[in-house]
Amino acid sequence: MDEVQQEFLDIVVQVRAHLEYQRALGMSFVQKSSGGGSGVAAPVVSMVNPATTVFSSGEKPFVVQSSGLAAVREELGDCIRCKLHKGRKNIVFGEGNPNAALVFVGEGPGQEEDVQGRPFVGAAGQLLTDIIVKGMQLKREDVYICNIVKCRPPGNRNPEPDEVEACEPFLIKQLRAINPKIIIGLGNVAVKTLLKTKEGITSLRGNWKTYQGIPLMPTFHPAYLLRTPSDKRLVWEDIKKVMAELEKIKKPRDGG
Repeated sequence: MDEVQQEFLDIVVQVRAHLEYQRALGMSFVQKSSGGGSGVAAPVVSMVNPATTVFSSGEKPFVVQSSGLAAVREELGDCIRCKLHKGRKNIVFGEGNPNAALVFVGEGPGQEEDVQGRPFVGAAGQLLTDIIVKGMQLKREDVYICNIVKCRPPGNRNPEPDEVEACEPFLIKQLRAINPKIIIGLGNVAVKTLLKTKEGITSLRGNWKTYQGIPLMPTFHPAYLLRTPSDKRLVWEDIKKVMAELEKIKKPRDGG
């Protein structure tokens, strides 16, 4: 009996977490009344298609339409696909505008990110925010920010090949769901993963590349800039190229 109760509680926790995540994305929910019944049945969750989730409490199901990103997050679940899950506090999925024209892709969460469950919120994150807000004159919530891996590597080491391999399919689905106009790859790990190259960031940065048909600008990671502030000017040159390209993309739309 105890095992049944625990299974029921696990299901309730999972459904509640899913609903809270959907609500955080701005989704609305339609609740079914129990029709006056006193019993409470365990909720059942099933995927109908990548953008639709059906919830049932023993009566007629109600449907929640979710964004593409929400479907990817749901598929990721409480991930244990690689060894990084053993030491994490939180999965750091990504945040920002689900329809962003610009996406920043970093390497992986650090300590602060692991604690808060949000990407780029530590010292390097503050520098990235300054680049977005003060440099590009955008709001952080206007862009989308994510990482190659969603769990913190121990000691902030680089993600290992098997960890990247386990997590990259979800990054690919994130980028497909957002369909940005431009991607900025931050640092060696992100750029090498996205471009499938062994070439280093020093030679790649500042030169337009392409990721699945999307223009990609490689540049230094903000954490590197904290150690080497003299190279901020190089990153600013890269960012100016991105801003000019965004203006070209925006003008036809504004003119229409």
